[in-house]
Amino acid sequence: MGEFFSAEGWLNVAITTIQDYIWTYLLIAVLLGCAVYFTVRSGFVQFRMLGEMIKLLGSSNKKKENGGKQISSFQAFAVSVASSVGTGNLAGVALAITTGGPGAVFWMWLIALLGSATAFVESTLAQLFKTKGEHSFIGGPAYYMKKGLHKPWMGSLFAILLTCTFGFSYNSIQSNTICSAMEKAFGFDPFIVGIILTVISLSVVFGGIQRISKVSSVLVPVMAVGYIILAVFIIGMNITMIPGIIKHIFAQAFGLEQFAGGTLGAVLMTGIKRGLFSNEAGEGSAPNAAATSDVSHPVKQGLIQSLAVFTDTILICSCTAFIILISGEYQNGMSDGIVLTQSALEHEVGSIGSIFIACAILSFAFSSIIGNYFYGETNVRYLTKSKLVLTLYRICSGGVVVMFGAVASLQLVWSFGDLFMALLTACNLTAVILLSHYPMRLLKDYLAQKKAGKDPVFHKSQLPEIENDLDCWE
Repeated sequence: MGEFFSAEGWLNVAITTIQDYIWTYLLIAVLLGCAVYFTVRSGFVQFRMLGEMIKLLGSSNKKKENGGKQISSFQAFAVSVASSVGTGNLAGVALAITTGGPGAVFWMWLIALLGSATAFVESTLAQLFKTKGEHSFIGGPAYYMKKGLHKPWMGSLFAILLTCTFGFSYNSIQSNTICSAMEKAFGFDPFIVGIILTVISLSVVFGGIQRISKVSSVLVPVMAVGYIILAVFIIGMNITMIPGIIKHIFAQAFGLEQFAGGTLGAVLMTGIKRGLFSNEAGEGSAPNAAATSDVSHPVKQGLIQSLAVFTDTILICSCTAFIILISGEYQNGMSDGIVLTQSALEHEVGSIGSIFIACAILSFAFSSIIGNYFYGETNVRYLTKSKLVLTLYRICSGGVVVMFGAVASLQLVWSFGDLFMALLTACNLTAVILLSHYPMRLLKDYLAQKKAGKDPVFHKSQLPEIENDLDCWE
């Protein structure tokens, strides 16, 4: 009861109540509705063009005429995955299972499979309405709200929400998770780890998108492959348990027990919230990275960003879910978040498991911190050209909130994250729905050019009604 009457306790209760109301009565219906609508309208693009996505991912850096380099499709993909592959995959999945039960995993899968179509639409829009920046292309929801909808106020609102969500709230979650993992594995003081993490973060964020893309393109594949290899080993050693676990997931997702107990809605809401935090489809974050790449047709990057959702939730989150469910550690109620994932690995491979997760989450979450920072910087630049404001943002995002997350409670940082995630997604999906006819027209054009044996190329004259609103594609 002591915590409830503390300032942090009251703040956590207030934030949780507000974000639960938004999720329950608005966002779940909108998020699922959009995902289904885009899936059907695009002809199930995320499934029928999976091979094309993988093929496009191999794009290499393209040199500009002045000898510099543009951001490649793979680097833009890596930056977006760097932000999404992090705490959501290790701590978020554990939180979903302890809060909503094993059935929440099914809803994480569903929102990823359907949300891939939403990711395609929003990222194609980002490419279409991108503009030329100082060192690379820039764009995202704020830009397609301003240029596509002609609502600059909406673009400014989104930019503020995204900066608060990713640059501040999400970075505190990443920091909190790293410090918790280090404390369990090595007994390190979270305050000391927070100081070290803050110094490293600040040194990277002042390097800009070029450094971020290079760091991410190395860190993301290494950390993801290493974690998947370990997960496959554990699953292989317990392969006879997998059919029963999958059956249990589906039973809990639609079970009569949950329906009768009035908890089915909580299972669904928990799975969707944690799924969205993990893959960010529809949230409006990935389009900021998608807009930076140099491609010949907007659809190319839309397809690649759709693949990122599969990589994140269907592959990596499933690895964590199976490890936790195999161990049975979630049933003891003794741990939550990243500590549960560490306990599950300890149960399977011994104390080395906790150490491995601590090292993995350091890579996962740190790459997310720098990816989150970039999303915020893009939108700060949208709001103002002031170098002072940008410097203050860098200090706050890479320093102040990272240190705050190191010493704050798990419940508080996640409650803040859920609240801002709901507001941000609602804002973005409103614009995406109103502009969705453009990605569908571009998809038809892309498929027609592919059928004719061409490497698809887009020119803004192909959309004469918005030609004057497009800064690129000349």
